[in-house]
Amino acid sequence: MLADDDRAERLLSLTGLTPDVLRDNLTDRTTLAAVLEYLAGHEPDLLLAADALNVPPEKLVAAHRELTA
Repeated sequence: MLADDDRAERLLSLTGLTPDVLRDNLTDRTTLAAVLEYLAGHEPDLLLAADALNVPPEKLVAAHRELTA
């Protein structure tokens, strides 16, 4: 998803993250929750990310729910 400029720009724009914040804080719970929230709300990128990670999309949505519970 981040390899595609348009998709990356959309992610950054809608999450409010910057490339530096994303790069430096991807293991941070808040940053990860923001990325997963974005994916949960945008099915095309959810499917793309799930495919790249070789996990079912539902697993990414469940991870978002766990982080925000």
